[in-house]
Amino acid sequence: MRPIFITGIGTDVGKTVIAAIVTESLGAVYWKPVQAGFDQGTDTEWVGARISGGPERLAKEVYKLRLPASPHIAAREEDVVISLDKIANEMPSGRPLVIEGAGGLLVPLNEREFVLDLVRRLDARVILVSRNYLGSINHSLLTAAVCKTYGLDLAGWIFNGEPSGYEDEIVAWSGVRKIGAVPAATSPDRAFVRHEAARLQPEILRTFSR
Repeated sequence: MRPIFITGIGTDVGKTVIAAIVTESLGAVYWKPVQAGFDQGTDTEWVGARISGGPERLAKEVYKLRLPASPHIAAREEDVVISLDKIANEMPSGRPLVIEGAGGLLVPLNEREFVLDLVRRLDARVILVSRNYLGSINHSLLTAAVCKTYGLDLAGWIFNGEPSGYEDEIVAWSGVRKIGAVPAATSPDRAFVRHEAARLQPEILRTFSR
């Protein structure tokens, strides 16, 4: 199975929740290669507390940067240059892999490369995460358009949070299929992640068996 890359239409749309659910449903390894900001804990720690299994289900970050900012800025603060080759060389192998990106596809990783370049470098299939808020239609369709422009392999949408009423329209306008939708949860805990993983597992397995 090729790696699965979780990206979103923006920041705070629930990428980490969806990544945990997909990881659990596939019995995969979770990997956040670039973590920017960890005063409140890392995304890897958050996912690890909510999926089954032990440390073998979690891969170590390649870049763990203190400043909660765009990765290229956080790296600059520490005199680091994020290298896509380094990330690719440290990509885990041997079992299904779920990769969580930083922000959206056009978030810069260094002075010339973006998250979408990392997706291509890792030859990953993409799950797009959308959340209902004012402007989310535009952000969703722009994200899908960028994926198509750069030839990314789109597996489908997972919608997160309060139902929008226009999910089917986003699917139709973008031409990207819907994998599923996850309901809003104020504090998604271990039970929530496992319940949603079991509920979405048939469609996730069907999507990635193609």
